Amino acid sequence: MINKIKILIADDHSMIRQGIIFLLEELDLQFEIFQASNFEEILQITSDEKIEIAILDVQFPEGNLLKILPQLRENNVETKILLFSGTEENSQILKYFAVGANGFISKLSEESEIKNAIQKIYSEGEYYSSTMQQLILQSVKNPSLVNPLESLTERELEIAELYVKGFGNLEIANELDVKQNTVSTYKKRLFDKLQIENIVELIEIMKRQH
Repeated sequence: MINKIKILIADDHSMIRQGIIFLLEELDLQFEIFQASNFEEILQITSDEKIEIAILDVQFPEGNLLKILPQLRENNVETKILLFSGTEENSQILKYFAVGANGFISKLSEESEIKNAIQKIYSEGEYYSSTMQQLILQSVKNPSLVNPLESLTERELEIAELYVKGFGNLEIANELDVKQNTVSTYKKRLFDKLQIENIVELIEIMKRQH
């Protein structure tokens, strides 16, 4: 009896999942497909099944995959994780590799490239396009690409930590003995550097990197 490869396909759009299944059927692989459309289903399946390959969208209605990737990796250490995203490859994707991803392919890629990525993940355990390889090399020279907190000054990091503790602008101004509009300036600079829009995202980044 041939052991089938257990593959998880996770995307909140069923048409995308079906498209990946169609591509898998063109590969010379024996597989068993599991599908998920949200974080809860992803974690449940990876907890219950010995998933060998997980093809996961980066973005879900609940947020981006960084929220659960460490837990997913904990559930199933051996799973090879291929990220499947609607965005082009960029330095933001490096954050996912830092917490357990094994490869990345854009949904904008040609079908042949997507099939090649899946085949590489299966046979070699990883898939890095030439663009991603360059980004990884750049991250060695510039650690802030992986850990955005590296780009912050000591004062900016101090203010970020106070926001995480629940301090408001006025409380931070009193704590650091500076003007409230100075704190607002630092906040804008923080958000720009980290490419975030609100305190919730700041808290998530601080938790991941500490």
